[in-house]
Amino acid sequence: MTEEIEVSNPEIGKSVQAGGIRTNYIEAGENNAEALLLIHGSGPGVTAFANWNGIIPAFAEHYHVYAPDMVGFGYTECPAEVADFTLDFWVDHVVAFMDALGITKARFIGNSYGGALSLAIAARHPKRVVKFVLMGAAGLRFEMSDGLREVWGYEPSLRNMRKLMETFAYDPSLVKDAIVESRHEASIRPGSHENFSRLFPEPRQEKLDRLATPEDEVRAITAPALIVHGREDMIVPVEVAYRYSALLQNSELHVFGKCGHWTQIEKRDRFIEIVLSFLTE
Repeated sequence: MTEEIEVSNPEIGKSVQAGGIRTNYIEAGENNAEALLLIHGSGPGVTAFANWNGIIPAFAEHYHVYAPDMVGFGYTECPAEVADFTLDFWVDHVVAFMDALGITKARFIGNSYGGALSLAIAARHPKRVVKFVLMGAAGLRFEMSDGLREVWGYEPSLRNMRKLMETFAYDPSLVKDAIVESRHEASIRPGSHENFSRLFPEPRQEKLDRLATPEDEVRAITAPALIVHGREDMIVPVEVAYRYSALLQNSELHVFGKCGHWTQIEKRDRFIEIVLSFLTE
């Protein structure tokens, strides 16, 4: 059962019970179009809308787009009884979300942490994944970057949020005051930081490792994959993208120069062109 909530906040879309968890999601596109799931990253104050709003209209011209807030983020319920947030837990949430909306299979775009989830779904539920795009994706073991350590260890303040946003982008001039203020306000919304602090506690390298899919399982994935990465990414090093390219048997790789972790923002038009070509061909 879905419920559309009439509010002025564009980050709040529809709501559905997915595995017993009230899940907020953004939806766009024609009902009879094929499904495209967008899985956001793990930054403080992130929501599906904040992560994807700049590209949803372009993809909604071709697909029925669903962009959920994952458990622990945005406006999706975060049950107090959940003691440990694991890859298993989040993958089960995505699959439950698909089942609740009657989505038997879909194309995926996963950003960073969302890339790790998309990869794991392709490995564990291959019949549910038509194609998938990994954008600045985690999901393999790598030594935690200083940038990611700051993201997961974030303590709310305007100064800290600006520093984080400037870490995401290659060109700091892209980090406008409005973006910083919006993400800061989201990060201090009642319960938001408390939930965020539960997701990736110390030891954070261990939490990152637990988001990884074993390499032999990655090699076994047959769904077509597009790997998109910024060469100057300070959150997930570009070397991870090259490893994906070597492991995924049906993959192609595009690396943007002069680009950080915000591929869909920093290289928006070219990103849309490349990804749409891959998804629709």
